[in-house]
Amino acid sequence: MAEPIIRINRLSHAYEEGTPAIHDITLDIPDNAFLAIIGHNGAGKTTLVKHFNGLLKPSRGQVLVTGIDVASTSTAALAHLVGFVFQNPDHQIFSGTVQEEVAFGLKNLGIASHEVERRVGQILDELEIGAFRDTPPAMLGYGLRRKITLAAVLAMDPRILVLDEPTVGLDAHSTNEFFNHINRMHQQGHSIILVTHDMRLAARYSSSCLVMRQGCTIGYDTTRNIFSNSNLLACAGLAQPAVTRLGSALQDAGMPANLLSVEEFADAYLGLSEHTL
Repeated sequence: MAEPIIRINRLSHAYEEGTPAIHDITLDIPDNAFLAIIGHNGAGKTTLVKHFNGLLKPSRGQVLVTGIDVASTSTAALAHLVGFVFQNPDHQIFSGTVQEEVAFGLKNLGIASHEVERRVGQILDELEIGAFRDTPPAMLGYGLRRKITLAAVLAMDPRILVLDEPTVGLDAHSTNEFFNHINRMHQQGHSIILVTHDMRLAARYSSSCLVMRQGCTIGYDTTRNIFSNSNLLACAGLAQPAVTRLGSALQDAGMPANLLSVEEFADAYLGLSEHTL
């Protein structure tokens, strides 16, 4: 079997004031995963993923990213492996123009100037924000600032992309646009780790889910299996997506109980209708 891209062994972390945040987590994340980490606020989701790029170091246990021990590796050294898009874009943006913001990480990695210019131009065009290259990011709207933080991370072409509640403040159109690009990255072989409390988002995009409660992992499986398990979700204080609950309620009529999307529901309904006819 291929080595996991991230291997976590008995990881625990307590903050400086002594507050325990995560407890004894052991977990393997395969390469090219699209993993959603779900749970209520305070479940330990963000604390866990901050260990993947060295923003936090283990209080106990070990985290290996592509075989590299994060405890003995700087965040800067991990930047080309793990890209991290924070929940609030203003926690990342600090440069005077969009172009400078996107180029900053590449320059820190020592990339040649002509390659920096090429990558910046390419990613600005892909995200359709090239028209703002000379604009101060602070002058742009929230959705555009979110795109800029994504562009700055993607320009470094990380193997692993961590998204912490990336759709907060975005409308439906901007969310779809954002995830269209993330899906393309996943199809190209990148591993995506999505931290979210939005069950519909997890159901629509992720192929696997990790459920957290009070700093512990209580479930890790395919997204379909996780969302079919209403008792597990209830233990974490979460609810199944509405379409999953509806399918389950209609099992006696022949509907599957593990539906994840409206499209799946429509296909199943049409299939039942054709069979009935």
